[in-house]
Amino acid sequence: MEVLLSEKNPLLKQVRRAVAKGSLTDDGFAVAEGFHLLEEALKSSAEIGTVIVAQSVKSAIQSHVKGVKVRVVTVRDADFNALASTETPQGVISLVRPPEWTLDQVLRGRAMVAVLDGIQDPGNAGAILRAAEAFGATGAAFLKGSVSPYNPKCMRASAGSVFRLPIAVALDESLLLAALGKKRGVLYAAMPRANILVSDANFKISCAIVIGSEGRGVSQHLAEFATALRIPTTGVESLNAAVAAGILFYEARRQRNAS
Repeated sequence: MEVLLSEKNPLLKQVRRAVAKGSLTDDGFAVAEGFHLLEEALKSSAEIGTVIVAQSVKSAIQSHVKGVKVRVVTVRDADFNALASTETPQGVISLVRPPEWTLDQVLRGRAMVAVLDGIQDPGNAGAILRAAEAFGATGAAFLKGSVSPYNPKCMRASAGSVFRLPIAVALDESLLLAALGKKRGVLYAAMPRANILVSDANFKISCAIVIGSEGRGVSQHLAEFATALRIPTTGVESLNAAVAAGILFYEARRQRNAS
């Protein structure tokens, strides 16, 4: 293992900038914190540029990367804690190159796509990715103005789905609408005052499901092209974005399994 003794090391500076911005490093790597994301990246055969390990846990990392050709560097615990975005870091950060996906891959087959329209909270975004994968979505589209799927907090909340689910990043909504139109797919949008219940929608055909931002909801322009769906609730008008996404994708999976 290499040992980095200076907090001014260029690699560590890159990681700090990426964590602060919630983006990729200058070299195009995502900052994946924790042992679980390292394991998921290895299972997904993603390219791992470097694994940064705190000195206190360097012995534990050997079993995780045994037999894998990967650069491992250790840093002092204090320097590692300055890198991490979590309050109680596990002592491991993996720099993982995100898979490159096309919009055709996101919309492949009988498409079922999660569309994040202005979602800003990385925890919500990651949870939406996890729910989408769990219920059989073909991919996800992060429209311009949404948080990056490679924000470290989003990656943790996705629990590894970010490595497996095809994702279109910073997508223009006009491109999404055009591509969905070519497949003769339907655009649905979760809206609390809609007349159509989720259970009455037809999810058996190719479709995209829009989850609007936590503040303003679905954008007015997208709403004009979408069929609005309502999740029936009692005493509560609207749900957390990730909770709503989970319900919608569960219903979609239920219908598709029944067909």
